Amino acid sequence: MRRLFRVRYLMLFILCLMYFIAYIDRVNISVAGPLMRKEMGLSPSQLGLIFSAFAYPYAAMQIFGGWLADRIGPRLVLATLSVVWAVATVMTGLSWGVASLVVFRLLVGVGEGGAFPTATRAFTYWMPVSERGFAQGITHSFARLGGAVTPPIVLAIVMARGWRASFVVLGLVSLVWTFLWLLMFRNSPTEHKWVEPIELAEIGIQPSEMKEAAREKIPWNLMIRRMWLVTFVDFCYGWSLWVFLTWLPSYLSEARGFKLNQMALMTMLPLMAGVIGDTLGGVTSDFIFKRTKNLRLARQALLVPGLSGALIFILPAIYTPSPLHAVWYLAASFFCLELTNAVLWTLPIDIAGKFAGTAGGFMNTGFGVAGMISPAVFGFLIQATGTYRIPFFISAGLLLIGALCSLRIDPTRRLEEPRSGALGLTESISLAK
Repeated sequence: MRRLFRVRYLMLFILCLMYFIAYIDRVNISVAGPLMRKEMGLSPSQLGLIFSAFAYPYAAMQIFGGWLADRIGPRLVLATLSVVWAVATVMTGLSWGVASLVVFRLLVGVGEGGAFPTATRAFTYWMPVSERGFAQGITHSFARLGGAVTPPIVLAIVMARGWRASFVVLGLVSLVWTFLWLLMFRNSPTEHKWVEPIELAEIGIQPSEMKEAAREKIPWNLMIRRMWLVTFVDFCYGWSLWVFLTWLPSYLSEARGFKLNQMALMTMLPLMAGVIGDTLGGVTSDFIFKRTKNLRLARQALLVPGLSGALIFILPAIYTPSPLHAVWYLAASFFCLELTNAVLWTLPIDIAGKFAGTAGGFMNTGFGVAGMISPAVFGFLIQATGTYRIPFFISAGLLLIGALCSLRIDPTRRLEEPRSGALGLTESISLAK
C-alpha cells in the first residue's frame, strides 16, 4: 500500500524542531540576562559583550559550515554542530564569571554558526523550487516560535530551579534532537528507503547530481559577485533582529517598566508576530512565483515592503508614552521584518543551486557580523546616553538602506546556466507547473 505522506515533509518537520531548539538555546541568555546581571554585578557594557560573543564564531562558521555541508553532506555536519552547541549551553549554566560566560557563548556560536546554511543545503535536494519559500518560512517560524516561548520556559525553570538550571535543561534537549536527526535524516531523497519514485519525481532529484556537486569546485569569484548584495541586505535585516533577540527583555523591563511577571507575555507578543511573518512571507513568495513565474518579483515583493514596514512601525514604538502601545508597535515592526526572512534564505538556493550551503553561509555572514556589532553598540549607547532611542534610530536607518538595496537583487542571475541532466531553474519551474 502506497504511503499517504511525503517523506520530505517529515524531514522538514525535523529541521523545524532544530530551528526551534536552536533559537531557544540562542536567546535564552537574553531572558536570563537581567537575573545574571543582578547576581554577578554586570554592567550594561559587560552584558552587551556577553550577548555579542555568540556572534563572532557564528559569523566565522557560516561559510565554513555551508562549505562542509556541500562537500560531505548535511547529516554529519549538522549532528556535529548540534553536539557542540548543546554541550556549550549546558556549560553556560555552570559559568562563574564574565570570562566563562563569554567562552561558553563563543562555543554556542561555533555550534550554531553553520547550522542554518547546512539546513539550507539540505533543502536543495529535498524541496522543489515551488516549495522552498514555504520550507524556509516554516522553519524560521519555528525559530521565532522558539524565541517567543523562551521567556515563559526559561522563567518557569528559573523560578523553580534558578537561571543556571535553565541552560542545563535546554542543552540536554538539544542532545536528544541530535539523536533523532541521525536516526531519521539522509543527505538525499535517493538515499532514504522510505522515499518512493513518485516523490522523487515531485522533487526532481537526479540520483547522480549530489556526487557531481561534491566533486566540483566552488566558483568563489562569481559567488561573491552574485551574493554580496544579498549579504549586505541580510546585515541590515540582522541588525534589527539582534536587537529584538538580545535587548528586548531589558528594554521592556528598564525603559517601559514591566515587572518580571509581565515580562514573559510582553516579550512573547513581538516574537509571536514574527512567527506569523516568517511563514506568511515564504508562502506569499511561493504564491507569487506560481502565479507569475517571475522569480525576481516573487522575492522583491516581500523584501522591500517587509523592511520598509519594519521601519515605519519602529519609529512610533520609540516615542509613544504608552508601554503597551510600544509593545504592539514593536510587534508590528517585527512582523514586517520577518516577512523578509524566508525570502533571504531562499535566495542562496535560487542563485547558487548545488552550492547553496556555501552561498547560505556567505549570506548569513552578514547576519553574523550584525550580531557581532549590534548588541555591543546597543549596550554602549544605552550606557553612554541613558536612553534606548538612539540605538533604535540606528536600526531604523539600516532598515531604510536595506529596503533600497533590495530593489537591485536579482535571483535569476544564477551561478551557472542549467545543463542537460541537472536540476536547473528552467527544469525546476517546469516541475512546479
